[in-house]
Amino acid sequence: MSFCNTLEEIAKSCSGNTGGIVSAWINNGAIYDAVTTDATSLVTGVTLLSAVTSFVQFAFNPNTSNYVETSTIDLVNGSTFYNQTITIQLSRREADKRRKLLLLALGQPGLTFVIKDSNGLYWLFGSDDDKVYLTGNEGGSGTAKADLNGYTLTFTCEDAKPVFEIQEATALALIAA
Repeated sequence: MSFCNTLEEIAKSCSGNTGGIVSAWINNGAIYDAVTTDATSLVTGVTLLSAVTSFVQFAFNPNTSNYVETSTIDLVNGSTFYNQTITIQLSRREADKRRKLLLLALGQPGLTFVIKDSNGLYWLFGSDDDKVYLTGNEGGSGTAKADLNGYTLTFTCEDAKPVFEIQEATALALIAA
C-alpha cells in the first residue's frame, strides 16, 4: 500500500474560539502575480499584478454574517474542491445601498475578499483564478419590528484549495492598496 502524503498530528486548541465575521473587504478584479505562504500555509505576502478597483469595506452589525467552507471529495474521479459561501447581512433597505448593490452585480464580476473573523484572524478568498461571485441577494421589510429590514447577500466560490489564512500585516497592507 502506498501513501501519497504523510499525515500530521492536529493538536487540540487551547485558545478561545468565537464564531462569526466582523469585517469584510471586497475587490472587483484583483489579479495576483504571487501569493507567498510560510511552512504552515499562512499567507505572508501578496504581490498584486493589477486591480480594477481598491478594496472596499462592507460594514454590518455583529452576529449577522459568516462564511462556510465545504469540501467536495469524489473518490471515483479522484477530485477534491472546496465550496466557499460568504453571507453578509446589511440592515436597512435604502436607495444608496440599492445603487451600490446594483454596481456589485453588474456584469457578474469575479471578486476577491479579505474577511476578519471574530477570533481576529484574516482570510483570503478568491486569490487565484477561482474568484468569488455574488450569487444571491435577498431581502425585504420584515414583518415584526424585530425582523430584518435589509439585504442578505450570498457570495460563492468553487476553489481548488481551502481558504487561506492571511497574516494580519499582509491583510492590512493588501486592503490599503
